[in-house]
Amino acid sequence: MNKRLVLIDGSSYLFRAFHALPPLSNAQGEPTGALFGVVNMLRAHLKDKPDYIAFVMDASGPTFRDELDPQYKANRPPMPDDLRAQIEPLMAIVQALGLPIIRESGVEADDVIGTLALQAAAGGVDVTVSTGDKDMAQLVRPGVGLVNTMSGSKLDSDEAVVAKFGVKPAQIIDYLSLVGDAVDNIPGVPKCGPKTAAKWLGEYATLDGVIANAGKISGKIGESLRATLPRLPLNYQLATIRTDVSLPERHDELAMRERDVEALRVLYARYGFNQALKELDGAAVPESAGAAMPKAPTGLRGFVAPPVIAGDIDPQLSRPGEYECVVDEKQLKTWADALAQASMFAFDTETDGLDPMQANLVGISLSTVAGKACYIPIGHVAAGEQQLALDTVIAALKPAFADPGKLKIAQNGKFDLHILHRHGLDVLPPLGDTLLESFVLDSSQRHDMDTQAKRLLGMDTIHYEDVTGKGAKQISFAQVALDVATNYAAEDADVTLRLHEVLSPKLAGEPKLDGVYRDIELPLVPVLARIERNGVLIDAAELRTQSAELSRRMLEAQQRATELAGRAINLDSPKQLGALLFDELKLPALVKTPGGAPSTNEEALEAIADQHELPRVILDYRGLAKLRSTYTEKLPEMINPRSGRVHTNYNQAGAATGRLSSNDPNLQNIPIRTEEGRRIREAFVAPPGRVIVACDYSQIELRIMAHLSEDPALLRAFASGEDVHRATAAEVFGKALDAVSSNERRAAKAINFGLMYGMGAFGLARQLGVPRGEAQDYIGLYFSRYPGVRDYMERTRVQAREQGYVETVFGRRLYLPYIASRNQAQRAGAERAAINAPMQGTAADIIKRAMVAVDAWLQPQNDQGLMIMQVHDELVFECDGGFADTLRAEVGQRMAGAADLRVPLVVDSGSGANWEQAH
Repeated sequence: MNKRLVLIDGSSYLFRAFHALPPLSNAQGEPTGALFGVVNMLRAHLKDKPDYIAFVMDASGPTFRDELDPQYKANRPPMPDDLRAQIEPLMAIVQALGLPIIRESGVEADDVIGTLALQAAAGGVDVTVSTGDKDMAQLVRPGVGLVNTMSGSKLDSDEAVVAKFGVKPAQIIDYLSLVGDAVDNIPGVPKCGPKTAAKWLGEYATLDGVIANAGKISGKIGESLRATLPRLPLNYQLATIRTDVSLPERHDELAMRERDVEALRVLYARYGFNQALKELDGAAVPESAGAAMPKAPTGLRGFVAPPVIAGDIDPQLSRPGEYECVVDEKQLKTWADALAQASMFAFDTETDGLDPMQANLVGISLSTVAGKACYIPIGHVAAGEQQLALDTVIAALKPAFADPGKLKIAQNGKFDLHILHRHGLDVLPPLGDTLLESFVLDSSQRHDMDTQAKRLLGMDTIHYEDVTGKGAKQISFAQVALDVATNYAAEDADVTLRLHEVLSPKLAGEPKLDGVYRDIELPLVPVLARIERNGVLIDAAELRTQSAELSRRMLEAQQRATELAGRAINLDSPKQLGALLFDELKLPALVKTPGGAPSTNEEALEAIADQHELPRVILDYRGLAKLRSTYTEKLPEMINPRSGRVHTNYNQAGAATGRLSSNDPNLQNIPIRTEEGRRIREAFVAPPGRVIVACDYSQIELRIMAHLSEDPALLRAFASGEDVHRATAAEVFGKALDAVSSNERRAAKAINFGLMYGMGAFGLARQLGVPRGEAQDYIGLYFSRYPGVRDYMERTRVQAREQGYVETVFGRRLYLPYIASRNQAQRAGAERAAINAPMQGTAADIIKRAMVAVDAWLQPQNDQGLMIMQVHDELVFECDGGFADTLRAEVGQRMAGAADLRVPLVVDSGSGANWEQAH
């Protein structure tokens, strides 16, 4: 792989950042806007770790171009004081970062960059010129490309330059000579714009060719050209970037120096660059930075921040929008025509509620071009408001929403898919979702639209409460006046499109992450929507019976606790429990609250449950109470009156590992280790003539561990179909498989799963009920038998420390901000996560891929089978009784084929009248 050189056009970025960003200042009132923009850009480049880099600035004084033309740049106004004040601190930051700074007198920064770029390319080095200056396009050639970090645009080929300017890189100087440059005071041909210049050069190839054929060009533009002919050769000289400047350093002498962390800490603190400050090491800000400066929390020492996906804010994407309220059919047709001509559009829905299975559609917003959007009210109830009929709007929009050639973009679009489907408008792929784009790029960020707009666009959006009010006085969106509703709703569609224009190029620049987004997350959206619409049938009578039984058991636990305490005690009061357990019964307080008081949480009670009966009684009571309040009492209340079923909501962006979570109700947390928890699954039933089918991956994370570690013994155990826990016990305890006892298998299972989750000897000892030394011996034996697992763990820790993240098999990225922390507990937690996250994340990716494959097979089956739930590593279906065997075989095949690992994926399945029987 070739070495890389990044040449940063500091002068270009400084001016652009100053004019693009709002007039920011620090606590002392010093201007920081340009500094902020340029420093963010620098941090983005440094994360890519180029082999060579230079920050190039214009030197003061005249250049050779001033000698060629005394009027060159003569009309530029003096540098604003606020900008001038930021140059010195910028130079200090760049120097402290360790970047070589080049300021060569007599020439411009462009000439220095051009010289170094061609010199490096000739030596086989790949060059990236970071600039916002269009003149630089003349440098593009094999080995030299441009990137504008403020807009995200790249020019790295002839085709890219032609797409932007209409001419090839070799014609850019000719093009600039004809068009001129008002900023540099280079007069071009009057009335000759970019299209005319590109047209002439398309016909005559070069400026010389245009000059030679000037007599053939008719009309006023021809007269302007002929009148300007004497000036054009000088224009050509002024627009040409020199590539032969004599420089004190060659490109291969521009390696990064060691950064001055203390100097950076002072500078970042002074100018309020909090994110950059965290990236250093989170140490406290020196007092010399000033008492008014924010101090980095000491708990963040060693913090490794994930990439800032905001970067520089493009002013074109943060400008105010133009919004229209569509209330007549002529306006509607205009927008329908705009959709027909657009290759992509953003959409959003407004409703009178948050339950997608019951809320009514109030209006639809659309945007085809960033900065312009409309709102089509449908269900507003304010008297006298004109609005279109639902059927009219649906008919007009249906062709565009069904067009497979158009990208339809939403923010958390699954909700909108539900609403539109229920009102007769299906949204067919391809889809885009800015929530998922943000989530895949960096799962540690917040992904709601308002936060993204502030972070990526510099926009303060209108919030829902701004238009509906809060608390008891809050009104439904259907009651909001149309002018107010339009500004809010149209902004949602507009901002969604703008966010996509920022996030999509960032994903495209990360091929692995782009694959996760396009191949895993996006195809899953309509699949989850169908699962949620299908819902699951609940036996409310069975739950009422269970609820009464749980109440009886809770009363028994309360009575037993009273006997043990010798007096009445409120088992729901942590304060009373703490006084009883630790003050009266003198049990050891092994777990403390953050404030240092004895804790009565589950961990604390489990720690002392072997020393007295009361902690176990309290734990039993809490378990029963949670089942009753969360499931047996609540689930019947959540049955949809229209469908008679319960419809959960699956959240794709709820867990950093990529695992799905569910809410309203949460179906992921139904406990299955207790008899009472398993009984709740008996209430998830099939209607008459149908059965429930459950298909579950067997030990999927252990299989992923075998794949990632490539340990021969572990691979062999899975390949042969052995009971892996029994095989582990045989390896660890040196016995034949048939000689392994149940206790030894239990210990091996604890080791298998414990090590995968980063458990140490202390945790294993507690789980097995053995001395810590014995547990440590077990771990030592395990690693001696499975050295590949030990090597994988160490390799993963090193990789995590070096790059700040780990990846799944499919390229999902999981950031570990505390992996380099000097706080041992934080670092240890991050290391445990580093080992486990690739397995959990890969398991999440696999089941998502399986769901997409299974859904594609199910769709033509005419509802013989429905996918109704996803819970951890399990898919649950409802199907016709005679279709169960076919479904189990077909689903099992697709689940097993969802990943190509070094060990087979095994799927267990079963069927029955309810979910529990299907196991």
